[in-house]
Amino acid sequence: MLTVDFDRVGVRGGARVLDMGCGGGRHAFEAWRRGATVTALDYSEAELKEVRAVLGAMLAAGEVEPTSSGRAGDTTSGVGGAVNGDALRLPFPDATFDVVIASEVLEHLWDDTGAIAELVRVLKPGGRMAVTVPTRWPERVCWALDYRYHDTPGSHVRIYRQHELEQKLEAAGCWLRGSHHAHALHSPYWWLKCATGVDDVEPHWAVRRYHDLLAWQITEQPRWLGSIDRILNPVLGKSLVVYVQRVS
Repeated sequence: MLTVDFDRVGVRGGARVLDMGCGGGRHAFEAWRRGATVTALDYSEAELKEVRAVLGAMLAAGEVEPTSSGRAGDTTSGVGGAVNGDALRLPFPDATFDVVIASEVLEHLWDDTGAIAELVRVLKPGGRMAVTVPTRWPERVCWALDYRYHDTPGSHVRIYRQHELEQKLEAAGCWLRGSHHAHALHSPYWWLKCATGVDDVEPHWAVRRYHDLLAWQITEQPRWLGSIDRILNPVLGKSLVVYVQRVS
């Protein structure tokens, strides 16, 4: 399930795309399917191992072309494959990418201003970028329900107001190009998870059932559930998505 609207940032065949903080690789995989040359970057080597495995399977199944994906793990060209790296010291030359995606990353970083500066540095003038962070009020509920949601290593270190994020992006040299909210049905899931113990080894039965519902939504994509999600997004969306363009 994608958070970013790829049409709004111009992910298409031939585009050079950076998925910074790719995690499990959901945005990177879709960009590869669309024929883009993608660099999936993450600080976690464990996450990248899984990304490389899935990319290898996609190549073997013919879902993506080798010319569009690059070799998994190849960093010699600076573009393509899965790359281990630090958001504050991106291993790429200036103006490398046509599109940059940073989904659910900045809320984990103490120096988010430095990370934004790096993202803008590697984006080409006129290039598009999508940044997603947790929406303020659903995030505040999670923080209130369980301190472990935000007070453990690798967890969230800040809650954004939309205008604060937009100001930081503009200050780094970008024009605002719109925003929206996504994943309304995910907010109650995280509230349930935090209310019953966010780090519980055996999640509460309600959490398990709700997770099954979300998994069913992703795999089956029922129209009625998608419609509910879209209707609720403006008020309940778990993620805020901001689109910008680097000043030419």
